[in-house]
Amino acid sequence: MEHAHDLIRPWRRATIAVSAIAAVELVVVSALVIALLGNPLSSHLRASAAAASTTPHRITTAAPPKKATLARGETSVMVLNGGGRAGVAHAAADRVSAHGYLLGQIGNAAGSTPRTLIMYRPGYAAEGQRLGRDLHVRLVRPLDGMRPSQLTGSHLVLILGR
Repeated sequence: MEHAHDLIRPWRRATIAVSAIAAVELVVVSALVIALLGNPLSSHLRASAAAASTTPHRITTAAPPKKATLARGETSVMVLNGGGRAGVAHAAADRVSAHGYLLGQIGNAAGSTPRTLIMYRPGYAAEGQRLGRDLHVRLVRPLDGMRPSQLTGSHLVLILGR
């Protein structure tokens, strides 16, 4: 039995030695890969993170909107009161219709907003920009938080802030 035991020990020692050498090689190769690829990769990740952290309005305002295809009399505007003051939506609806726009639904927004803004359905960015110029509203954005089906046929939404 001692003879079999002596034969097993050298293989065990050799296996442990080879495993230790492989572990050291792995650490050295990993360090080289990090040193060689770390800087280019980190600068690429920093650049992509900076691009992702920019605000969406810079992206949407970079390309000028196309010319409005619908006339004011063909553009329907939903007016929502997001500021909580009574009568504001109807007063704004009067201003919208005075500029020649069709009025959609008039009511209260689901939540409150600090600033007045105009949101537009996909494909009606130019009409939204035109309404913004007519009413002197600077925030004009694509629909956010609303689905086009909630507009009940309107092309644009005017949400009045506080």
